[in-house]
Amino acid sequence: MPGTLYVVATPIGNLEDLTLRAARILGEAALVAAEDTRSARVLLRHIGASPKVVRSDAHAEAKQTPRILAALEAGQDVALVTDAGAPGVSDPGAALVRAAAEAGHRVSPLPGPSAVTAALAAAGAPADRFRFLGFPPRAEKARVDFYQRAASERETLVLFEAPHRLRSSLHALWQALGERRVVVCRELSKVYEEVWRGTLEEAHAYFVKPRGEFTIVVEGAPPVKIGEVDSIAALGHIKMMQRAGATRREAAAAVSERFGVSRREAYRLWLR
Repeated sequence: MPGTLYVVATPIGNLEDLTLRAARILGEAALVAAEDTRSARVLLRHIGASPKVVRSDAHAEAKQTPRILAALEAGQDVALVTDAGAPGVSDPGAALVRAAAEAGHRVSPLPGPSAVTAALAAAGAPADRFRFLGFPPRAEKARVDFYQRAASERETLVLFEAPHRLRSSLHALWQALGERRVVVCRELSKVYEEVWRGTLEEAHAYFVKPRGEFTIVVEGAPPVKIGEVDSIAALGHIKMMQRAGATRREAAAAVSERFGVSRREAYRLWLR
């Protein structure tokens, strides 16, 4: 029988968060395909397992995929792991999973630790529906546009950010979304875990020299009452058209038609 590709969620910090089933599968697998072989071996040593480990990150994934598919065809089970959390979620792994599925192999996900769900649980924000944004773009203009597009979303927003870009990201969020509540989670499940609560402006002032890994949870756009202008979304659209070089007349006409506001209100938003 062909082998199975197990997509294994691994701890995001505390190794004790590894599930019993994940520990068993990692111990039984003939091959572990890892984003980082060093961090994978630390985890494997923790559970007393010593399978063969191959690198399968964004650069090596294409090269290693034929080898991994051959192992599956030969009846060997393969465990796919990333540095932390679930493979394929803002991490490498999706291409290998797709290739294995297209080759007719069984793919079995092992649920487990997740910075997204951990942050949502700690935030206390509405999570019946949420939008995961992953890592925002690195370039400043692209990042601003990215947040402008999310400004009108009603769902709770969840995103990752690197420490050296956290302050600029918080500032861009504040400009695009206005003064909303935010929960900034740092080093979840680790020794220096911190769950900070406040507004976007306060967060920007608080995290002066950020260190560690960050997951940000931002409240969604407020509901629009009947007959009330959705000024947040309209303002975001105005800003995007300004950056694209539109004139005030062009922007006012577009916003008036799209959001059902008067030309006068659209002009007011342009001036704002």
